[in-house]
Amino acid sequence: MTLPRPRRAVLAALLVGAAGAAVALAACGGTEPEPRSAVTVRVLVRDIDIRPVGVDCAGTGAYTFFHHRAPYRIVDPSDEVLAAGELPPGTSVPTFDEDLEVERVPTYCEFAVPVEVAARGGYRLVVDDRTPIPLTRDDSEGPALVAVVPS
Repeated sequence: MTLPRPRRAVLAALLVGAAGAAVALAACGGTEPEPRSAVTVRVLVRDIDIRPVGVDCAGTGAYTFFHHRAPYRIVDPSDEVLAAGELPPGTSVPTFDEDLEVERVPTYCEFAVPVEVAARGGYRLVVDDRTPIPLTRDDSEGPALVAVVPS
């Protein structure tokens, strides 16, 4: 059976409209984004460098890949990327709690990175495409994911 021309045009317009609506719905995904929580990723790089306390720093020795602007990713156990960016400068913190009465002392370099991540069963930090570093939740000083390098 052949439809008259005006009916074919109407049917074609309806089919194109329905296909466009289906594409639009698929693009929306139909699901809401996962809720995210603000946390601070805190990494203590135990490089034991001699420098003043409280100054900008970067990792030394085997940890030179920890530096300002180094690319990082926070991933879950299935390697899904939850956050990414560049590291801020680190801050030197004293290795020992005692006053050594000198300006430059043995220090570690600590990095603090604010991120927003979805809830997962675990998190890892990847810096400069190196081996992932496990992160542990520690809310003792506010919501945080922490690591000590080397562990």
